[in-house]
This record gives sequence, structure tokens and C-alpha cells, in this order.
Amino acid sequence: MRWDNLRLTGTGGDDPAVPLFARGAVTRTFDTPEFKGMTFYEIQARSIINRVPAASRVPFEYTINPYRGCGHRCIYCFARKTHEYLDLDSGADFDSKIIVKVNAAELARKELASPRWGGEHVAMGTNVDCYQRAEGRYQLMRGILAALRDAANPFSILTKGTLILRDLDLLTEAADVTEVSANVSVGFVDAEIWRAVEPGTPNPRRRLETCATLNDNGIACGVLMAPILPYLTDSPAQLERTVKEIAASGATHIAPIVLHLRSGAREWWLSWLSREHPRLVPRYLELYGRGAYAPKSYQQRVTGLVKEYAERHGVGRATPAMARRLPPRREPPPPEPEQLRLL
Repeated sequence: MRWDNLRLTGTGGDDPAVPLFARGAVTRTFDTPEFKGMTFYEIQARSIINRVPAASRVPFEYTINPYRGCGHRCIYCFARKTHEYLDLDSGADFDSKIIVKVNAAELARKELASPRWGGEHVAMGTNVDCYQRAEGRYQLMRGILAALRDAANPFSILTKGTLILRDLDLLTEAADVTEVSANVSVGFVDAEIWRAVEPGTPNPRRRLETCATLNDNGIACGVLMAPILPYLTDSPAQLERTVKEIAASGATHIAPIVLHLRSGAREWWLSWLSREHPRLVPRYLELYGRGAYAPKSYQQRVTGLVKEYAERHGVGRATPAMARRLPPRREPPPPEPEQLRLL
């Protein structure tokens, strides 16, 4: 496996075994509990702003991803397959072998300043989480955010992490000069399910507190209610409980997404399911037997319930506290009185 050769000295930029990366890749391990069993491959990336293929069906065209692989270890993560492109597996390697683009901030500043760059919106956290635990050590996002701020370039962030609050100063500075928004990902609030399927993430309620803090500081933040897990978190009672807590966080909006199982994630998820909930395996094979997505009828039923509960609990409505944060409405000045004239 080609990454085993990257021991401090790295390989040359012309080596065909590492076509994605420039010279200088090294491996590191850290003797701390939060990084136990993990290996970090520090590489010099060739570029950092990525254009998303049109076939991806996402509402953005450009992304920045400073990491590949993710310590959140979400069993269902759709991005697992991308690790196979690096000759790493989509299971344990995705969770424990993290690619770190240590020159991400430098590249971002350079590419944003290029005459060819048109100032398009940049989405972050759309492949793996840019605020996973590794970010606490590498702090790549601070440099990236500073570059986006200085270029007055619009951007958005999706995260399951609470570490985004470390960079609240940069986010608010950027919001003064360009469009900035965020979403936290909270598919459910059940603590038992959370510990089982998202073992490396902060508690969902802490994520909702993060959403509230961002909104309190003028960074519009909604909730991606994803994934909704069939037969595990999709009962009406579970959905309403989650939506009610999202509403209480002051989220600007809610976007429900039912679990999808692409290659890589599919095998890892079904393996976990067969160990922990074997009775559900036949039901999942029935739902996902024809592809990565559950049937439209199922998706529509679940998302319809979420929409109903969101309206019931007032997701997106300004609470009194939010209203106090809004600047006072400026009424137009009254018209000047007409000057009396002698005829």
C-alpha cells in the first residue's frame, strides 16, 4: 500500500504512485487519547479549491476540503468511498488514516487571488468534516477563513463539530464583508444511537448549542437533519422530538435527508447492522435493494412529517431573543413640509 512508504522523507512530486500530491508527504502519530490508533499523512496538495462535477446534484459548484478521511467515524458516511481512490479502504482506514493538506491555507489565498477566479461561493465540510478533531491540532481552517475574509469571498460551512466556535472571530469578520452561512448536522438526538453510529462526534445537543451560538453572533445557521436512519430514528415520535429540539436552538431552517448508502458506506453500514441489529438487515435490503437511495415514497413520507413538525414547532421563526438581536427597523424620514408660497 503506497502510503506505507511515506515515512518522514516522503516521495518526489513526479512519482506516479502519488499523482495527487506534491513533494513532502510525511506520516505522524500522536500519543494522546483522542488520536489513539490514528495516523496522519501530512501532504503538500497541488490545489485546494475543487470544482464539483455537474452530475453530483448538489447546490454548490466549488468546495474546499483540507482533510480526507474523518475521525468522526460515522458508520454511514457517504464519503467513505473516496478513501479507496488513495489505495486506502473505506472502513477502518477512513476512520483512522487521515490525509492533512498542510498547505491548504497558503493555496486558498493564492487561488482566491488568481485572475481566473470569479469569486464564486465556496462550500466547506461537504465531503468530510473540516472541523473534525484533527483540526484542533492542525488549525487549517483559521488560515482558510482568513483568506476567504480578505478576498471577501462568499462561503458556507457544514459541520458536526463544535470547534467551529473557535473561529467565531473570523466568521463574524468575514460576515461583515461577504455572505457567510453555516449548517450543523443533527439527524437525531437519541443518545444511544448517537454513541453507536457517530462515536467520534460531539453530542447532538452540543451541536445544537453551537447552532444557537452562531445565530446569536449573526452567522445564519440552520440544521441539516441528516441522516434519518430507517427503523432506527424515523418513527413519528423520534422525528418530532428531534425537530422540537432543533426549533429550540433557533435554527434558521431545517433540511431533512434520509440515509443513502453509496458503495463503500453501504458495506460498512450493513456490516455494522448485521452485528448490532441483525433483524433489520432484510428490511434494509428491501429499502436499498435497487440502489443507494430509499424509495421516493418512503423519503416523501419522512420529509413530509419533518416539515409538519417544523411548522408546528416554529423552526425559522424569530424568537424574542432573536428579535432583540436584529437591528431596529429604520423608518423612512417623514417628507419635508411644503414651503408656503405667496401667490
